[in-house]
Formats: sequence, C-alpha cells, structure tokens
Amino acid sequence: MPTDAQFAAEIAHEAGLALLDLRAGFGPVEDEARRHALKDAGDEVAQGILSQRLTAHRGRDAVLSEEAADSDARLTAERVWIIDPLDGTHEYSQGRTDFAVHVALWQRNVGPAGGLTDAVVDVPALSEVWRTDEPKEPQPLPTNRALRIVVSRSRPPAGLSRLLEDVSVAMADTGITSRGIEVANVGSVGAKLGEVMAGRAEAYLHPGGLNEWDLAAPQACAVAAGFVPLGGDQAFNQMPPKAGPVLICHPDLVDVFTANWR
Repeated sequence: MPTDAQFAAEIAHEAGLALLDLRAGFGPVEDEARRHALKDAGDEVAQGILSQRLTAHRGRDAVLSEEAADSDARLTAERVWIIDPLDGTHEYSQGRTDFAVHVALWQRNVGPAGGLTDAVVDVPALSEVWRTDEPKEPQPLPTNRALRIVVSRSRPPAGLSRLLEDVSVAMADTGITSRGIEVANVGSVGAKLGEVMAGRAEAYLHPGGLNEWDLAAPQACAVAAGFVPLGGDQAFNQMPPKAGPVLICHPDLVDVFTANWR
C-alpha cells in the first residue's frame, strides 16, 4: 500500500495528465464562452479523479476541496485532505503552463492544533512535481541576475514598489547582491512556489485573500524543502478555510524580508 505522500503524488499526477488531455482535445478556445466552458470542464474532470481515488482508497478521511461542498464535519476529523483540483483555471483556459493540481493531507496528531504532513503540487504542463517526501534543497542565490519575487498577475500586492526598493537596498548593504530584485508574474499559487522551489525565483508574496486549498500543498512542499514562510503561523482545517497574507522566501533572504515587509 502506498504511503500517503506516494498516494497524493499518484492521484495528483493522474489528474494533471487528464487536464492536459482534456485541453488538447477540447478544440478552439476563441472566446470567453469557450474559455469558461474549458475551465468548468477542467474543474469537473480533475475533481472527479481526486474524489473517486480518495473515496476508494482513503474513504474514512474528510476532504476539503474548492470544487465540492464544505462540511463542518471535517473540523472533528482526524485526517483531512485539502485539495485544489485545478489551481489556475484562468491560465489553464488560456493555454498557459502555470496551472497546478494541489493535494495536501492535514492530520490532527501533529502539534497542538494539527498540521500538514504530506503534500504534492503537480504542474503538469511543465512536467514538474513538488513533494514533501522528496524535498529539493534551495539552490544558492544567483549571482548573474536580479533576484525575483513572484506575485499575482491579477492582484499585485499594494506597496510592492516600495518593498522592492527597500529590499534591494538592504541586500546591497548586507552584501547579498547589488543586482536588486524584480517581479515575476505567475498564475497558480502552486506554479508560483514552483518557480521558487526550482530556483527561477527566490520569494513569493501574496497580500491575502487566499483559501486553504490554494496554499496548503504549495506551502507544505516549500517548507519541506527549506524555504521559510513569514507573517505568522498559518493554521489549516479552519472554518471558514481562509489563509492570511503570506511571504515565503529563500532562507538566505529571511532577515532582509523580515526587516522590510509589512
């Protein structure tokens, strides 16, 4: 029997492949109506796969999904799967690569209030998979380019320009780099933190407004790899399932972001 982490990777990968197949065979997406139809079809296909597999192989566990009705019964469950079958529906419908499948497991027996134990982010269009049981250590900070912070394409954080200026000065003063920091705009939260874990960016910032299914799997994978979340502890399996502001960065940047963010 596969471990929870192996099982999560298997079902996320299956859903990701199904999303690619669906989009490839969907036909022209020439207007908003067709894009909306592709979004709905993608959500339905990926949710169906994850739900079926969870019911068949982890049927005693509760599930919190963006694409299914929520129930407060999960608040007393010992194990809760927190899933986003298709994070980045907009990007998916546009033929982009920055969408992902998120699968995370929360368990009550972790710490005083429970915590995430296993997680997978599958970015199928890039053939990239991030797992808590197979973490990849942060690469050294680059010396041949500006550092990069990944933010939302549609909702850039307020005060971002000032933050970039302050962090650039702090990095130069402390000898980290004199090349500064620039913005990278990416869709899905999983794809955003995938950029950080792959070494193509060094930090991810979101000012708030996320749900648990957006953040659970990506944050768990990033933390397992050694990246550092700032802004206080994020609790999961809450009601309502909302997530607060978050900044996750390379461990060598914790001090400069701590001093200049917020």
